Amino acid sequence: MARSRQLAPGIGRFSRSQAGARRQLYKGPKKSEKAAAAEVTEFEEVKVGGEKNGGTRLVPTSKAPRFYPAEDVRQPKKSRKSPKPAKLRPSIVPGTVLILLAGRFRGKRVVFLKQLDSGLLLVTGPYKVNGVPLRRVNQAYVIATSTKIDLEGFKVDPRINDAYFAKAAVKGSTSAEAEFFSEGMPKPKEPFPEAKSTDQKEVDKVVIAAVRKQDNLVKYLKASFGLTKGQFPHQMVF
Repeated sequence: MARSRQLAPGIGRFSRSQAGARRQLYKGPKKSEKAAAAEVTEFEEVKVGGEKNGGTRLVPTSKAPRFYPAEDVRQPKKSRKSPKPAKLRPSIVPGTVLILLAGRFRGKRVVFLKQLDSGLLLVTGPYKVNGVPLRRVNQAYVIATSTKIDLEGFKVDPRINDAYFAKAAVKGSTSAEAEFFSEGMPKPKEPFPEAKSTDQKEVDKVVIAAVRKQDNLVKYLKASFGLTKGQFPHQMVF
């Protein structure tokens, strides 16, 4: 007979906790002491007849299987494909004004400088005009406008590449106690490298000089891009 008889389909006489108390589940699971398993040796000494056989011989205790797979571990197929950088869109050339569509500076207008080895675009605000520093962006998240700046003869320093933007790895030498008390506290800001600040000024000096040659271009770069009701970007000419 069931310990908790059903009064109605799905409704028992006792509650879940009452049924557990009647079964004495509060005592915990039963522990049975099992005898320690005997140690199994890999080889066993067996007596062998014959005067010239040595008298004894070591025989494996477990017989090897008769059949076994030819390949123990399945080798993954090696791919011969290597990632290649994205091809630059024909509408994007050095000096083209781009509109950023994602990221921290979305809606800002920036100037394209060059394409890096990874396929990302190197752009600048310039920083003194709209606050966008030298940074990398994916060309999938930009709109290329018809506005262009004459940067003929200007070459970006080859030091400014993908490794230039890599963050330095910081080894955690703090103790567990220090990490516990520092949790939730604002992290101390690291000072901006002086070398990167100098590089930003050198690039912006050339770009700003080219921007000021065109009327109202500084105001155009300062203004943020946005859409209002009834405006569709696929119907616009930038």
